[in-house]
Amino acid sequence: MTTSRQDVSLGMPQLPATPYPAEVRARLDADAKEVLARYPGSRSALLPLLHLVQSEEGYVSRTGIAFCAETLDLTTAEVTAVSTFYSMYRRRPSGDYQVGVCTNTLCAVMGGDAIFDTLKEHLGVGNNETTEDGKVTLEHIECNAACDFAPVVMVNWEFFDNQTPESATQLVDDLIAGRTVEPTRGAPICSYKDTARILAGFPDERPGAVEATGGAGPASLVGLKLAKGEALPKARVVSPRAGQPEDTRPQDGQPHDPSPSEHLSSHDAPQQTSASDPEHPAGPAAEEGE
Repeated sequence: MTTSRQDVSLGMPQLPATPYPAEVRARLDADAKEVLARYPGSRSALLPLLHLVQSEEGYVSRTGIAFCAETLDLTTAEVTAVSTFYSMYRRRPSGDYQVGVCTNTLCAVMGGDAIFDTLKEHLGVGNNETTEDGKVTLEHIECNAACDFAPVVMVNWEFFDNQTPESATQLVDDLIAGRTVEPTRGAPICSYKDTARILAGFPDERPGAVEATGGAGPASLVGLKLAKGEALPKARVVSPRAGQPEDTRPQDGQPHDPSPSEHLSSHDAPQQTSASDPEHPAGPAAEEGE
C-alpha cells in the first residue's frame, strides 16, 4: 500500500519494474554498447547511462535503474545510490524545460530569491513541481558557477544571465508558448530529453549548436587580467544600472555619498554587522572554554 504520492512508500514491497518495450530496449542496448566502449571498466559508464535512460523517459525511472543495473552487472541498490546522489538526475517525471533559479548566496541577494518567488506564483507550482501542461519544471538550484552574472536562471542547463523577475517571467511564458528563446551563452535550447542524450555523450547534431560558445564574459576575466598585471579600462566592473552614469566614483576612488543620479541597491550599501551594531556585539574571538 502506498500513499497518493508515488515517491513515498509505507513499507510494502514493490512489484518488479516494468521492462522497456522491445524496440526501445533494442535501441538502448545499442546506445549502451557505444557508451561502454569509451571506458576500460564498465562501472565507469554508469553516469552517462543514467543520462541515457533519462533521455528516454525524462527522468530516471525504476525501469531505467533496472536497465543500468543489468547492463553494468550492478545491483539496483548501487544504481539507485548514484542516481539519487546527483541532482541532475530527475527522480520523477518532469517537464520539457527544466527551469532552475540559483538561490545561492550571491544570486539570492542580487535578486534570485525574488525571481524564484515570482515564478512560483506565476506558474502556480512549488519547488520541483511541473506545470499542468507538462512544459516547465521549476526548481531552485545551488551555485551555477556564474556568480559574476548573478542572478542566473538556467533552462536545461543553458545560461540566462542577469535576470530579473520580469525577464524570467517572459522567459517561461515564451517556453510554454513554444517561442524561440536564446540563452545568454551556450548552445540553443532543446528539450530536456534531448539535453540528457547530449549529456550521455552523444553528438549534438543541430546546426550551429557545437559552434555556440559559452565562454567567460568580461566580468569573469577581471581577476585574471589583474593577476597578469594588465591594465584595466577606466570603467565599472559591474555594469551600470539603468539611468546611472558610466562612472560616478570620484577619481581618487574614495568612498562617497551617492549623488541623486546614482541608484544603489541594498547590496551596494554598507550593511549592519556585529562589529557595527551595538545591539548585537560579537566581541573578540576566544578559544573554546575561555
